[in-house]
Amino acid sequence: MQKNIVITIARQYGSGGKTVGEMLAKKLDIHYYDRELMKLASEESGINEALFANADEMVKGNSLFRASKNVYGGELLPPDSDDFTSRDNLFNYQAKIIRQLADTESCVIMGRCADYVLKDYDNVLSVFVHAPHDFCMEMAGKKHSMSERELEKYIAKMDKQRAEYYKYHTGREWTDARNYDLCLNSSKLGFERCVEEIIAYMKVRFE
Repeated sequence: MQKNIVITIARQYGSGGKTVGEMLAKKLDIHYYDRELMKLASEESGINEALFANADEMVKGNSLFRASKNVYGGELLPPDSDDFTSRDNLFNYQAKIIRQLADTESCVIMGRCADYVLKDYDNVLSVFVHAPHDFCMEMAGKKHSMSERELEKYIAKMDKQRAEYYKYHTGREWTDARNYDLCLNSSKLGFERCVEEIIAYMKVRFE
């Protein structure tokens, strides 16, 4: 098998993709990266970590970003630039960390358009975890004490934000199966079987 393999996971809210990613990393005994990417990007750039979190939320929460404005190209702005702390440059620093990780270690990377950032890498397996509405409602209901209507609105909002974030930075549709190597329905497989399917795919692809 290839020396270092990176698995990127995008997921619908409530599908359990985060759980699948954590279980996969544990089973393979490799690192799992999610919000830690912001901390690493902060250390790399010298920009306060809070700005990364704020930019993340601003992009995801603003309907102006439905259309792609600045598809990721890898450019980093110098500290003396007026746009050094712009949301695009903050994303690009996170992308730089993602690429460094893909060059140096096997790991699981959650979200953050990692599948697109690493689209030219031969050692990357991109996964999208999805599930039907009722399953996502059931899973999200275990985490949040909301009424059914509130929960429905919350899930729709989270998925909309993720779709807009992805569209803004990649110019692509988040739920398009063509963006990923493997799409898994967690409600039919269960989390453990999802992990097994990813590992089976890795063996076929990389051995």
